[in-house]
Amino acid sequence: MLLPAGCSREWAGTFEALERSEERLLVLIPVTLVLIVLLLYWGARSWFRVGVILLAVPFSRIGAFWLLWALDYDMSLAVWVGIIALLGIDAETGQIMLLYLDSEYEKAERAGKLQNLSDLHHAIFQGAVKRLRPKSMTVATDMIGLLPLLWAVGTGADVTRRLVAPLIGGITIRFFMELLVYPVVFLLWKRRQLRTALSPIAA
Repeated sequence: MLLPAGCSREWAGTFEALERSEERLLVLIPVTLVLIVLLLYWGARSWFRVGVILLAVPFSRIGAFWLLWALDYDMSLAVWVGIIALLGIDAETGQIMLLYLDSEYEKAERAGKLQNLSDLHHAIFQGAVKRLRPKSMTVATDMIGLLPLLWAVGTGADVTRRLVAPLIGGITIRFFMELLVYPVVFLLWKRRQLRTALSPIAA
């Protein structure tokens, strides 16, 4: 519809607020990612470890967007806040998983039980199994706290549901990701190191 000369049209309300928020998010999300990467490297002192920890990020995003699609939620500021929170949770739990695997690997190494690839498999399996119970308890606690919010009613319920939806979807996918994929990646990394260490002995 053409406007008369001297008139203009400007969007207001929720649409205007979302546009302003998206401009801030274009800066906030990259800054958050950079800070997470730097903090992870500061703690791990290994870019490989940082890469493994961040491996869960795209998979948890898939879970987040699947649930958003299933619930028919559009992108909003609350959804983006939930996704940013999920970034921090991914980094934290991924690092803890690696600590369990590292601890069991170093324990076997100190005891002289890493003489072949079978010993390596056993050490990593033990580390992953020890993480299974605390990981399951953590996810169960998260779900007990977050799932009721999906059915919240009253003032602010719409915002709350959109904030927790990406968290629930992401945490669910990340649970299987960390228990099934992390040990395999860790095994491939340590297997290469073990072969390098054992090759002079074999020679």
